[in-house]
Amino acid sequence: MAHDDGAGRGLSRVLREPVRRAMHRMRSAPRSVETTGDAGPPSGIVDCALYVDGVRQPGDWNYRDALAAARRTRNAFLWLGLKEPGADELADIADAFDLHELPVEDAVKSHQRPKVERYGDMTFVTLRTARYVEHAELTENSEVVESGDVMMFIGEHFIITVRHGDAARLAPVRAGLNDKHDLLKHGPWAVAYAVYDLVVDVLIEVSAAIEEDVAVVEDSVFAREGSGGRIQRIYQLKRELMEFKRAVLPLQRPLAGLATGQLADVPGEIRRYFRDVNDHLTRTVEQVMYFDELLNSILQARLAQVTVDQNNDMRKMAAWAGIAAFWTAVAGIYGMNFDYMPELRWKYGYAGVFALMVAVSFALYRAFRRSGWL
Repeated sequence: MAHDDGAGRGLSRVLREPVRRAMHRMRSAPRSVETTGDAGPPSGIVDCALYVDGVRQPGDWNYRDALAAARRTRNAFLWLGLKEPGADELADIADAFDLHELPVEDAVKSHQRPKVERYGDMTFVTLRTARYVEHAELTENSEVVESGDVMMFIGEHFIITVRHGDAARLAPVRAGLNDKHDLLKHGPWAVAYAVYDLVVDVLIEVSAAIEEDVAVVEDSVFAREGSGGRIQRIYQLKRELMEFKRAVLPLQRPLAGLATGQLADVPGEIRRYFRDVNDHLTRTVEQVMYFDELLNSILQARLAQVTVDQNNDMRKMAAWAGIAAFWTAVAGIYGMNFDYMPELRWKYGYAGVFALMVAVSFALYRAFRRSGWL
């Protein structure tokens, strides 16, 4: 979808005064997020690099200087990497790159739905990321999937990646692309492809790990010994699978659009790479849907087992109640205060009646055992 980019160009100019802008410029040199020093709040800038003909240029770059160099140099672009930047810092970056206010507002927040949107000459891309959380044993409180976000601002001479959470760290992408000069010659969309590829590869790993958890739950439910899997564990795994689905399923449509050429800015050579990533995502989607259906079947089977177990318990209770009812009936009859009752004055009456009750109880027990009630 297209938006008027005039409001974006004036966003930061009306949001902050020149003094604050100068302070942000002094903090815009690339440095580690963990390093704060005594210069004020930590910077969200992870890396700032200038690429010319697919080769990263040496030195530490200020993003304003790198952007100016990319615009005056043929076949050059800037890659600015951010991690959870603050609103003020991102607003200053938006002023430097003429970013529209709507995607800038989205980039400050996490948990965005995957999408590809067009704002003038700039494309805004969001992805949901997910990674598998290792656990010794699956319980009803286990966290299986940790989610995050990656947003990208892609222009003719720049790409800005904004990461929320640690579900998909981009350092391996940056290191891997440094040796792929032929790919980087295609510009910022080559970086976008690499980010998509990493995110989908991590989703594939999560899918494989979840498959093992589903197998464990399935084995516990259909095990011949034991009480079967706890329903709470199945619900928890299904809940975590839903979190994973929110990262996988909505990614299909925007990625398919990039792979099929719906966005003209994507170079034709890069579309081939996007098609490969889309194929991998399609297989992951099929696995996720299969896991969802399988967990539904496992849950229904476990509920059926619980119902059967309850019926078995009720039959056992009814059988023992039937045996006890005979004792109650005989004791109730002989507890009546009548003068004339059978065997009332018999010397062995008590022993005889007691023996009769034991014999009948044993016969009832054998009958219930043969019928499977005990």
